[in-house]
Amino acid sequence: MSSAPTPDPQASRTAPEADQPRPKPRLVFDDPLDQQSSDDTDRGWGERPPAGGSAADLARFLDEKPPHHV
Repeated sequence: MSSAPTPDPQASRTAPEADQPRPKPRLVFDDPLDQQSSDDTDRGWGERPPAGGSAADLARFLDEKPPHHV
């Protein structure tokens, strides 16, 4: 008699993804300064897309009001 636990047959199986090696990341030699960053756009600075109407102007005014004007 052995007091050692019996090995679980399902524990020894590996996932199919584990058998395949991960692909290496692709090297990109482009100039990163040629690409537009999110800070180069109005949206990157938190600007809203232009919307017409006085209600939109009022909402923008209330959102952008400095705290000392409350």
